[in-house]
Amino acid sequence: MQSFLSPLASVPSQSTHQVPAMNTADNLRVTLGELLSRAYSHPCTTAAAMFLQLIQPMQRFQVALDALLPLLDVNTSAELAQRILVSFILYSLYAPHPIAINPFKSALFVTFVKERERAVSIAKDGGISPNEQLVWVLWKILKGDGNDIGPYTPITLAKTPLPPKLRASNLVLDNELYNSISDLDDSTYSYFQQLNSRTSASSDANETHKSITNGSDSFSRSPISIEEDRYNERLIHAAKLLLSAREKVLSLKDQQMVFPMLPDITASRIITSIDLAPIISLNPGMGDSICAALLQTASKDNDNLARFLDTLPFLLPTHQILDLYLRLLQDQTRINIPGFSTIADLVRMEVLGRFVHEAINWLDHAERDEIEGLVSDDRFAKGVFHLCRFYKKLIEVSIVDPTSDADSAEMAHFALRNSRFTDANHLYRMLARDRF
Repeated sequence: MQSFLSPLASVPSQSTHQVPAMNTADNLRVTLGELLSRAYSHPCTTAAAMFLQLIQPMQRFQVALDALLPLLDVNTSAELAQRILVSFILYSLYAPHPIAINPFKSALFVTFVKERERAVSIAKDGGISPNEQLVWVLWKILKGDGNDIGPYTPITLAKTPLPPKLRASNLVLDNELYNSISDLDDSTYSYFQQLNSRTSASSDANETHKSITNGSDSFSRSPISIEEDRYNERLIHAAKLLLSAREKVLSLKDQQMVFPMLPDITASRIITSIDLAPIISLNPGMGDSICAALLQTASKDNDNLARFLDTLPFLLPTHQILDLYLRLLQDQTRINIPGFSTIADLVRMEVLGRFVHEAINWLDHAERDEIEGLVSDDRFAKGVFHLCRFYKKLIEVSIVDPTSDADSAEMAHFALRNSRFTDANHLYRMLARDRF
């Protein structure tokens, strides 16, 4: 395709300004390369904004055509995260408009088709293609849902495993929506012609049935039902809401959308142990459901289970978190972890003691900060009140044994040390009475 849209194309080949022009172009490529290399850890929207700020409006199309588009090629050596970022930038250049009039849509679609073919081929042999995430990103963009990708970093998108229903074999687009005479790249047409000729050659009923059964070339035929497609949309929306819960309190309406999808969301492992603490801290009412789903999902992955169990003890001992622990300690949901029959058993034996220990450490630090004048609130007094009430409740419902040193020695020492507070004094007397 001729680059007649480029301002550089009008410069005579023998012009004395050729060298400066090339130097400027080289500098731009270097700068663009640096941008692409350091933008992986930024949200896609931020990276796209950096590109728009770097490139002048009149140059953006040509730079995207010359420097970004080649990175979409299936034979490129570019990393997966870089190709995801490039896909989003090409989409974002025309994001205010429908994807149908994006001049790069045909190139994006051809990449989607080729990458999907490769992923499906690997899946047939029982493997998982490393490009599954790129196929999903391109599918989202071409469906017109590219904005859903914006909040996530390219690295996160590249490394996050997809749930089975969002694997490449289930992501289908109608090629007629993306094959237009106004498309950007003429090479697109030859590929479409090959695709169409293969489809028309299978007009025989048996061949058509075989093509559909194998999930090969008939990309306009969806292997999943409309109901499943709608469920996938709800699943993606719920996952996005749950990830946003790391930074904000979800409304009741949003929580109601997330709860039914928790098993599939946690099965995809999109929620990591790093996400767990901020989500629960801001949305403690969802904590027991999230923890239950994660623990059930992690039952077959000891490393993943260990990471979540290492996160729970470090939740701050606020009133809401203590209520969460009470719910978890009474949760009789069955799990498949050897040595434990229910979530309550697991939390009681593997988490509770560490949580109480870390809660006491946090309150000791809060007391020192208060003595040194570093804080002016009553977090220490409130913390003692809530932790002692919490422990008394554990004794009342027989979750901990007040006569056992392993269960209550540390808490008895804490209550004695803070016996100037009424609730700590009562707790110490209860523990001392039962012990002696």
